[in-house]
Amino acid sequence: MRIAIGGLMHESNTFAGARTDYAAFEAGGLEEGSGIQTRWGEAHHEVGGFLEGAGRFGFEPIPTLMAWATPAGPVSADAYAELTDRLLKSLRAAGPVDAVLLALHGAMVADGQTDADGTILTRVRALIGPDRPLVATLDYHANVSPLMVEASDALVAYQTYPHVDQKARGLLASKIAAMAAAGKVRPVQALSKPPLLIHLLAQDSGREPMRGLLAEAEGLERASMILSANVLAGFPYADVAANGPSCVVVADGDLDLARRTADQLGQRLWSLRHALTAAPATPEDAVTRALATETTPVILVDLGDNIGGGSAADSTVLIHELLRQKATGAVVVLSDAEAVAACNSAGPGNEVRVNAGGKVDRHAPPLSILGKVIVLHDGRYVEEQPRHGGLRHNDQGATAVVELPGGNLIVLTTLRHPPFSLGQLTSLGIKPEQAKVIVVKAAVAYKAAYEPIAGAIIEVDTPGLTAANPSRFTYQHLRRPILPIDPAPLVEAHWP
Repeated sequence: MRIAIGGLMHESNTFAGARTDYAAFEAGGLEEGSGIQTRWGEAHHEVGGFLEGAGRFGFEPIPTLMAWATPAGPVSADAYAELTDRLLKSLRAAGPVDAVLLALHGAMVADGQTDADGTILTRVRALIGPDRPLVATLDYHANVSPLMVEASDALVAYQTYPHVDQKARGLLASKIAAMAAAGKVRPVQALSKPPLLIHLLAQDSGREPMRGLLAEAEGLERASMILSANVLAGFPYADVAANGPSCVVVADGDLDLARRTADQLGQRLWSLRHALTAAPATPEDAVTRALATETTPVILVDLGDNIGGGSAADSTVLIHELLRQKATGAVVVLSDAEAVAACNSAGPGNEVRVNAGGKVDRHAPPLSILGKVIVLHDGRYVEEQPRHGGLRHNDQGATAVVELPGGNLIVLTTLRHPPFSLGQLTSLGIKPEQAKVIVVKAAVAYKAAYEPIAGAIIEVDTPGLTAANPSRFTYQHLRRPILPIDPAPLVEAHWP
């Protein structure tokens, strides 16, 4: 069998004003043909699972195009058009195939395309016709639309957050595609979407009640005739109609079974709605607690500047609070290309005076730095272990480390780079386990790397483009009524 492999992935924060352009995909990862094997073949990513599945399930993988960019604002119309056209062109060039496997995010928004992933699936379906299996993987944070379900034969989502099962889900998707292409199964699927937005911290797959719900889905997936059972938490920072959690079930030829099972999962999720929330600490309280904690390092989670959710990566709210409370031994990463350039001009071992951060995220002023440049680095490193996002080759751009009084370290990066790997720090000679406080600009995804070394973790309700409580945002396109935006009695009167 010949199965085409490709993908186009972006998590789009519609509250961010900047657009994600074509260059962002070139920087993140844009490969065609054999380049897909080179970049993704050994990665703990679904595309790595596709490629491994070829050997396991007896098909020839035909690589087309794979594009990925760091989460940010919506994709520009030009970039989206060019990338989707290139994907379709690559699929045509692949010649006759028995099935198509795509890696999508499920929460991509482009100018003029609020359901960008659904449009991709629709265009691919029109190209390959109704009879060839079309199977796609989705991020756990996908906002699944009815169009996405209608246009594909099977959707398979990650079921962990942090995302450490991407390769396994890619393997499952490749198995379904191969079996469907061989006529051994006939996948059909159904969708259930309870009307709520889940607080980002409550989406943690190791935290109850989500942990138990995902275990129920895993149990259903082991049942006869169920090919895939998925609970998706949704991406709250996309102001689109499909925003919110989804339950997608793929069955073998039995659409009624798929619908009943999806509804079962949806009802179970709905029954847990009042527990799917959280109340993180204020910046002042969080820093006070961190400095009083004896087990170190203390991880301060900067929820409002969660880079993996599309934030600016330059919020100075927590570093200002740390310095105000006279913290020592803290490590904070800020994205600021101008500050990196100033450090390069000063040179290693020399003093630098520069204002850093606070230039995009304006919730606190830039940090006035007077310190010593101790490291200059190209920002590239390799992650060998399964980590959120599944990336192996990482690049945070030209990077500088500045030491402030009290042993506080400011890591300045040229590119916005989420803290999914300790390699972000260890590649610079920083030993994170020896720090007293580390600020991570994340929500949950950092845990696969940082939880094993953490003395304590304190989640902080900071402001920003990724503030954890959805009630902080003004939505215009969200389906209504929906929790927690609307009163509970109103929502409960409309669903189920």
